[in-house]
Amino acid sequence: MGRERAGALSVPADIIFARHEQRIADLAARNRLPAMYGFRGHVEAELPVELPTRFELVINLKTAKALGLTIPPSLLARADEIIQ
Repeated sequence: MGRERAGALSVPADIIFARHEQRIADLAARNRLPAMYGFRGHVEAELPVELPTRFELVINLKTAKALGLTIPPSLLARADEIIQ
């Protein structure tokens, strides 16, 4: 993975990969690769998980209008950014 400079890792839900979940997760972590797994065990083996410290709410009013949606004022008041 590191030698080929992979940008990410996708592991399918297959019993062959499930048998080696810890090894695959260790390799992904060692090579600092974002990974997507078909089985929960891989995800649990690749902890720790980093949580975001900030969430942003951006509302695109132009798109909402084009879709015929009305955004409630209470939601608009909570938005970090409103795109006109």
